[in-house]
Amino acid sequence: MEVDYKLIGERIKEGRKRKRWSQERLAEEMDLTDVYISRIERGAQTNLKRLVQIANVLEIPFEYLITGTVPKTPNYLDRELYEILMKCTPAKQRLIYSIAKIVATANFV
Repeated sequence: MEVDYKLIGERIKEGRKRKRWSQERLAEEMDLTDVYISRIERGAQTNLKRLVQIANVLEIPFEYLITGTVPKTPNYLDRELYEILMKCTPAKQRLIYSIAKIVATANFV
């Protein structure tokens, strides 16, 4: 799986706007430049330590920042499963449905 820094940047921008912060404000909070924040929001690569710091400052779950989902919420896989199914042929969708039905009704110990 490849890291999509452009999507991460969009989520950072979304989180910043949710707090009604400018790039300058976020930069101040993190002791960075607004140019650096702008580059990250446009998809420039950065390290995990910096992404964790950004997630903490913006109060965004790190999992959401990286994957777009938050595993602690109910039904967090709905969107991902839907996207996978939409990429499949009807025959593959039926196969996935059959497998899911078997797994859902099985009694695992």
